[in-house]
Order: sequence, then structure tokens, then C-alpha cells
Amino acid sequence: MWAYVLIPVGFVLLIKGADVFVEAASSLARKLRVSDLAVGLTVVAFGTSLPELAVNVTASIQGNSGITIGNVIGSNIANILLILGVSGVICPLAVTRGTVWREIPLSLLAAIVVGIAANDHLIDGTANSAMSRIDGLILLCFFAIFLYYSASIARNFEGVESAASRAVVNLSRIAVMMVIGFVSLILGSQWVVDGAVKMATTLGVSEAVIGLTIVAVGTSLPELATSAAAAYRKNPDIAIGNVVGSNIFNLFFILGVSAVIRPIPFETRANLDIGALVVSSVLLFLWMFTGKRHVLERWQAGVFLGGYAAYLLLLLLS
Repeated sequence: MWAYVLIPVGFVLLIKGADVFVEAASSLARKLRVSDLAVGLTVVAFGTSLPELAVNVTASIQGNSGITIGNVIGSNIANILLILGVSGVICPLAVTRGTVWREIPLSLLAAIVVGIAANDHLIDGTANSAMSRIDGLILLCFFAIFLYYSASIARNFEGVESAASRAVVNLSRIAVMMVIGFVSLILGSQWVVDGAVKMATTLGVSEAVIGLTIVAVGTSLPELATSAAAAYRKNPDIAIGNVVGSNIFNLFFILGVSAVIRPIPFETRANLDIGALVVSSVLLFLWMFTGKRHVLERWQAGVFLGGYAAYLLLLLLS
């Protein structure tokens, strides 16, 4: 019974929290003369990735490997196919040249690196595959490089100074708004996931399926709400930067931390999910040169949504 109460209340908190958080992040960018893209790649992406981090740390400590890797891979697939699909349908997303040639390829590289690290049996012929603590440390090193890059692009951009002079929201109010939005995102996502897991457990759904679907989508709801709100506000830099940045955070940081806490056993069937992530990342890159250059159009977003429905159907059938 509580599941049916937690889920709708969680959705309300997510939607309102995302709206407040995006508004505060945009105001903070103008105040500090930092581009919206840099904010989306770092502050917003990290904030909306905290549900995945909390779930994965708990799952790693408890030894629930299906939840650990399923949550990250499933969340990243949902980020591209579901979240960019929904955001692109709301408003076509113009993507900066830097995102096309740097951030999107980096998120693709992250998926490939995870696939290689998890498939030890293809490299050294061992019977079992796992992401070891060394693999986790390597992922964290990649994450450090990403942070350095994000800091390097957080500089003054043309036209930002005039925007800063028009910003009337003071820093104390921005801080309060970000805290309220952040807490609402965390509580909302946690309540939705708790309610969904209770419902799934009652139906006898396996741990792997829960990780790839209910938990993954549930922990991705902050990204969905944040990117959808940004698209509605005609702020594509935060919408696309939030998704791409979250994917990089999830693979390099969250999966890296999880593997350092406890090595993650890897089932060969999970290659299907990693393959789906790689294909969706490649498709996102190719879309930037199809139709309007460097724009995710509505029909392309529709293809993403159709692809996500097909992926879920394939997952359930397999």
C-alpha cells in the first residue's frame, strides 16, 4: 500500500525540485560568469547523480552486484534514450561544438572502457569476469581528468558579463533554492525507487532486472526532471550537459567507487546492456550530423524513445 503513496509523492518532489534546482543553477552561472554548459557538466550532473551513488554504495557494501552494475548501465541508457528523447520532443536541443567533439565522445569512451574492464575472460582467458579494485582506480583516474577538463572550460564566455549584470537574485537566495531543489530531488527519487522496488519484489522480479529497469529509471528521474525543465525553459546547454555529464560521472566515478569498495562480478549477459549503451552513444554522436547540424531534432528524439521501448521489451523477453 505504501508503494502507491511513495511513488506519486516522489514524482511531485522530483518535478518541483528539478525546476527550482535548474533556476538556481542558471542564476549561479550568471552570477559567477560561468557558462551554463560548465554548470550542467559539473554541479547539476553531480547533484542529479547522487541517487545513483547512494544506491551503488549501499549495493556494493551489501554485495548486490546485479543492482550495482545494472543501476549505472541502465541509468546511462535511460539518460540518452529516455531523457534526451523526452527533452528533445519538448524542444529541439542545440548542442555546442565542444560537446559534440569532446563530451559526447568522452561518454562513449567511458562505456567502452567499462566494457573492456568487465570482460577479463576475453583478455586473459579466466573463467570469471569482474571489475576489480584496480579497474575501479583506473576509472577514478579518468574521472579526475574529466574534472580537470570541466574546470578548464569554466571561464568567461562572450556575453556572460552582461548577463551577470542583469542577475538580480542574490547568492543567499540561490543557495537556499539549490538546497531546497537538491533535497527534493534526493527525497523524491528515493521514495519513487523504494515504492517501485517494493512493488517489483512483490511480483518476484529478479535483482538484475530491478537494477536495469526500476532502480535505473528511478535514480535517473532527477536527470529526467532537470533536463525536461531545462528544455522547457529553452536552456539546451543544461539539458544536454546534464545528461552527458551524468553519464561520465556514473561510469567513471560511481562505478569506480563501487568497484573500489567491493570488486563487482560481471555476468556475460550484461554485455547486451553495455552494447546498447555504446550503440546509443554512437547514435547520439551521429545525430549531430544528421538533419540540422549540431541539433537534436524532435524526430531524432522520437527515435530515441522508440529505441528505449524496444530495449526494455528485449530485456524483459531475454
